[in-house]
Amino acid sequence: MKTKIASLCAAAVFSILAFATSSSAAEEGFYDKDHIRGFVSFGADFRGMTEAFNDYVNKVGFAGLNGGTLRHKGDSTVFRFATNPKYSKFNEFYPALHFNIGAQYKQFMTWFDINFAITQISERPAKSAQGMDENAKYSTFPLYDARWFNYGADWMFGWKVLGEDEFFNLIPAVGIGFNMMNIHFTSNYIVTNTSSSEEIIMRDRYYSTIAATFNAELEARIQLEQFSVGLYGGYRVVRYNELNVEGSNLDTENFNTDNDGDTWFVGLRFTWTFLSPWAKKQQDKL
Repeated sequence: MKTKIASLCAAAVFSILAFATSSSAAEEGFYDKDHIRGFVSFGADFRGMTEAFNDYVNKVGFAGLNGGTLRHKGDSTVFRFATNPKYSKFNEFYPALHFNIGAQYKQFMTWFDINFAITQISERPAKSAQGMDENAKYSTFPLYDARWFNYGADWMFGWKVLGEDEFFNLIPAVGIGFNMMNIHFTSNYIVTNTSSSEEIIMRDRYYSTIAATFNAELEARIQLEQFSVGLYGGYRVVRYNELNVEGSNLDTENFNTDNDGDTWFVGLRFTWTFLSPWAKKQQDKL
């Protein structure tokens, strides 16, 4: 994961240096800053998981459910569920929402894409379930909804292929960023630290892991003066780090938490582009 983060940081630094160089060039007359236009957009898309990503949420999200051990705080007795609770699997498709803020200079565009996946829920079959120890002693343990959601941001760079203000346009774009995966488990299972063998009990909360991302998309846009609507689709590469639970990594041998979270997506985007200083001056002259 250190290599992934280092690569992402290097790419970010390169992008910042490129942007700084462009800013200096503006002062020397390579472009006219009065023609820079800001914009905001809102979008929603339908995302499909790769097989590896779907396997990730269904294995990690239910980690401990099949054969996992449980224990009450302050007690050393270890239990296993007498009967495995029946949870439904997570679907391979899910919706996501987006807010973009950026700038355009002629045909070149750059923006930050802030995205939120709608929380996916596998409802608990009951409020609690019975656990049994090796001496056939029974005890009750709570059950929770299995849940996951993610959010992140990508720094995108795009180009209006058919011109700056054409009625119809194609906009290919690429970008880098980060993604945060959040997972809520089904009960208070024991997690064992692989280095110290210390046993820790999961809590009723979300656990998170961060990932580097690479995003590529193509938008077909119809523009009506400052307002535009676009249909877009693409592919987002995500590389999740091992999931840390109460200070210990979840056992990657059994649950493979160092995994990818790649998705393909198709969505709709609504954009409002502000007038540039040059355009405002032209309006003032009328």
